[in-house]
Amino acid sequence: MGHETDGFFSPHRTLLSDKWDSDIYDVQDVSLHIMSHIVECAYTGSVYITKENVAELLVAADRFLMSYLVNGCCHFLESQLDPEGAIDIFTLTQNFQSCSKLHTKAKLYILKHFEDVLRLSKEFLELSPEHLVEFFGRDELSVKQEEMVFEAILCWIHLAPEERKRHMATLLPKVRLGLVATDYFTEKIKINPLVMENESCTSFVSNATEALLGCSIPEPSTLVLRKQLTRPRFPPAILLAIGGWSGSSPTSGIESFDIRVNRWEDVNQENGRPRAYHGTVVLDGSIYCIGGFDSISYFNSVWKFNPITQIWHEVANMFEQRCYVSVAVLDGLIYAIGGHDGHTRLNTAERFDPPRNQWTRIASMVEFRSDASATTLHGKVYICGGFSGDLCLLTAESYNPQTNQWSLIAPMMNPRSGLGVIAYGDLIYAVGGFDGNTHLRTVEAYNPRTNRWRDVEAMIHQRSNFGIEVLDVRMFVVGGFNGSSTYRSVECYDKQTSRWNEMRDMVTRRSALSLCVLSGLPEVTQYAADRD
Repeated sequence: MGHETDGFFSPHRTLLSDKWDSDIYDVQDVSLHIMSHIVECAYTGSVYITKENVAELLVAADRFLMSYLVNGCCHFLESQLDPEGAIDIFTLTQNFQSCSKLHTKAKLYILKHFEDVLRLSKEFLELSPEHLVEFFGRDELSVKQEEMVFEAILCWIHLAPEERKRHMATLLPKVRLGLVATDYFTEKIKINPLVMENESCTSFVSNATEALLGCSIPEPSTLVLRKQLTRPRFPPAILLAIGGWSGSSPTSGIESFDIRVNRWEDVNQENGRPRAYHGTVVLDGSIYCIGGFDSISYFNSVWKFNPITQIWHEVANMFEQRCYVSVAVLDGLIYAIGGHDGHTRLNTAERFDPPRNQWTRIASMVEFRSDASATTLHGKVYICGGFSGDLCLLTAESYNPQTNQWSLIAPMMNPRSGLGVIAYGDLIYAVGGFDGNTHLRTVEAYNPRTNRWRDVEAMIHQRSNFGIEVLDVRMFVVGGFNGSSTYRSVECYDKQTSRWNEMRDMVTRRSALSLCVLSGLPEVTQYAADRD
């Protein structure tokens, strides 16, 4: 792979300046191959950057004050950020002031993808103890279980135990022992030989045990230690609940769910617009709110939310007004399917290309349906259930973008309008809804390979017109309506245990809302609960 720089402005003015007044220049520590690239870049304004030469080129470009080439190297390195190479980029750029932005990006990448970095990068074992202290002390370090931090410390020490074991005293306090399972703490940490043979570690463990498990009235210093040991790290992704029907009218409110502390927070936003029965998707780091209803108008409008500035702005309108719309994302395109235009139920569908800011009509569905729900799996769009205008539907369809064709798949076992549909693992789940008589707790799952539905453990509460999403390998359902009241309750399903568990309620009761998952934020504190 290569990156060709161009438009270098007068590089030879710096490289071959008046300070060099000899006919022969002795350039130390730069290979002939790299020096030829430097001279070529100085005179032609271009150079071919590869994985093999970028490190040497960066060192030489910085040495000769070739800022454009430094920037070119940084752009190339940023394009190479992945779990395997992130630490190399982090350590390479740490000594270059001109690479400070890239160094920070690499550090944040390591923090956010720590489990993958630990698994794939051999360079983790070469990090300095100071770097480990920095990484393990950060709230942004993304680990599913805190035990992984202790295991990472052991791996790093075991590469050179005699040299590194003394660092356990500074590394162990960075493990948030209050987030570790009690059995793991007593059986793996307290009696670990590296811990037991270090007096500072045994003292810390003793104090930690007293702070976490002691029954006496704690001293102020003990309370400070307990807070340090139990401080949750930031989640890798945030669940957002957007809009919906609250009380007697639609709301523009957004709430964010921090799974690490099981808590909802109100999100500040500018120029948000009330709407319900809309669809919401995330694409390329932006949130799109599609269609819906504000108790007066049926919308064909689409609004895009910047999660960093927290400002909404309007993008191209859909061809049709769509309340009770079903939405999905596939291959960088947003699909808006079915719904109600204020007069009739729709079988039409269209898709949006964000870079072109353009909607295009696609083939119509077999069924007319509003209040359905859609998802994507294995290159197809799936839509299930809904209301035809006369009946709650049990039919389901899939759309193949290669053929621009909808096809009926096996019908669900129960009619469901106002249901939630989501791809979870390799199955498509149809959750809750209204069958024409009853608001449902039941759940069923579709296997595209067998074209069959099967029953799944029912929810704790019956509900329709709720939000549904997958977060942290669990399926969440949020809010909704049970036939007599609007919920703020939340529950989640774990396919590993086949169990539903209740989570913390939302701040606001709402139905006809939409959920989305936001990940990769450069600054998650805008949406996470306050750690202080």
